[in-house]
Amino acid sequence: MNFLNLIRYKNILLIAFVQFLIKYMLLEPFLNLTNLSITLNLFGFIILVLATVCIAAAGYIINDIYDVEVDRVNRPERVIVGQSISEKTAHTYFIIFNVIGVLLGFYLSNMVGKNGFFAIFVIISALLYIYASYLKQLLLIGNIVVSLLVALSLIIVGLFDLLPVMTPENQETQITFFKIILDYAIFAFVINLIREIVKDIEDVEGEYKAGFNTLPIVFGRDRAIKVVFALSLLLLFGVMFYIITFLYSQLLVVAYFLIFIMGPLIYICIKSYNAKTKKELRFISNLLKLVMLIGMLSLSLYQFVLLG
Repeated sequence: MNFLNLIRYKNILLIAFVQFLIKYMLLEPFLNLTNLSITLNLFGFIILVLATVCIAAAGYIINDIYDVEVDRVNRPERVIVGQSISEKTAHTYFIIFNVIGVLLGFYLSNMVGKNGFFAIFVIISALLYIYASYLKQLLLIGNIVVSLLVALSLIIVGLFDLLPVMTPENQETQITFFKIILDYAIFAFVINLIREIVKDIEDVEGEYKAGFNTLPIVFGRDRAIKVVFALSLLLLFGVMFYIITFLYSQLLVVAYFLIFIMGPLIYICIKSYNAKTKKELRFISNLLKLVMLIGMLSLSLYQFVLLG
């Protein structure tokens, strides 16, 4: 169980699940209904998921290694590295998962005939290490980088499944579906950015002692909370714009977005405006993760949106 917690197995399962939703709830159902073409069969998709989650697991491990000092202050009960798993063993796991993930990425890139795509896995692996060792200490830079990597875990499905088989005949359809994935990646980026700032506010004591320069440390806790409120409001208006622009004709889909996404986002805006305690911040962080999941589940509704 300590090993599973080290690699953040719940987050890894969430990444794999969202990739599954994109592949089998958004893309596959339209194969016989449109001129959509896809590259990955079941085997290729499994390789993509394994490569993604292995590199993500390596990222979580190296993050825990560098976060020991912070976690001892903020979450002493959750410290794994140096307690139940030695730092040397954790480094070994980090190397193993990275090597497996990058090799799988190399194999997959050659399999789809896009050798250059291999660089994506190398860049992600390198960024996760740089983030854990340096970037996360910098004002907003670390938050933005890790949020971009979360968004990329969605985009990478479109890159490998849609782009290699794009032709002049199906280009419009391929781009349409890629744009949908991109929209959801932007949603994931913003909601994860908000969540990262919330976690920084929650962990401000330990990060201050470790010499970090996060948003709540540089500008103060109250101002950081107001930034969370402003970004939450921006996300709320962004979702509203998306509904009005693309989903307005499908009442069932609109109802889903209003009840399960906009409703919780309004609640998050209200709660974040006056959040004071760690308990309140942790609740907001968990609710943001839930909203992200519910938002991704809406991918299964696009059969109504595009064919309605």
